[in-house]
Amino acid sequence: MTKDDTPTAGDVALAKATDISAAIGLLTRLPIRLDTDQALRRGARSAWAWPLVGLIPAAVAAVFGFIALGCGVPAFWAAGLALAAQVMITGAMHEDGLADTVDGLWGGITRTHRLEIMKDSHIGAYGVIALVLSLLLRATALAAILPAEGAFWALLVTGVVSRAPMAALMAVMSNARDNGLSKSVGRVPANTAWLALAIAGLFGLILTPYAIFALLLWVGLAVLILAGIARQKIGGQTGDILGASQQVAEIAALAVFAVQLS
Repeated sequence: MTKDDTPTAGDVALAKATDISAAIGLLTRLPIRLDTDQALRRGARSAWAWPLVGLIPAAVAAVFGFIALGCGVPAFWAAGLALAAQVMITGAMHEDGLADTVDGLWGGITRTHRLEIMKDSHIGAYGVIALVLSLLLRATALAAILPAEGAFWALLVTGVVSRAPMAALMAVMSNARDNGLSKSVGRVPANTAWLALAIAGLFGLILTPYAIFALLLWVGLAVLILAGIARQKIGGQTGDILGASQQVAEIAALAVFAVQLS
């Protein structure tokens, strides 16, 4: 690399800002003005910013939940409103990934059949059951967390920690199909995945140090189990698998905080 090719501080700052904008545009339904060409050039290298995007739906959900509690709404109802706000921000993309994943992995007989089911926009019985259980588990945990002291920080950490595994899985697992969202984004470089994990760990260590070891254990275990099943059944990861990883990580994190704060 010549001296003229060396990135300046301004180039690096622009790239990082683009990464954050691209991550918000990918993982939320917020109207983000984005330099599309720059975002495409960055590709999977922007995955380090995915955990940071988790702050947005987590903060919105927390605010809705606290307002509901302040109005005298029962904790479980407040948790439901918090989840509804979160789903509105993300467009239910992770929930959709969970439903498609469970439909495909358990509804298909062969690898090809499973991938076809996952690509189908229709939802089956397995997917419906997975969504109902996910919402129920998250709402129950939120109902225990929202009234507790330190709930806001716990929800922020959950939002951050639950999105880091997506970058990690894209770095260590090959694409199960030759097209789709995950394939179009590209393979996440190892240093990018490590940065995403470091950001998640740092948030957990600073904001909720009392739960950091439990978070690492249970979130890591939940994602590893999902990754192992995906590798065995379809030979890699897809965008749906990544969405499902966020959901199982969020459930695990919320369960940890429900135990720690209740």
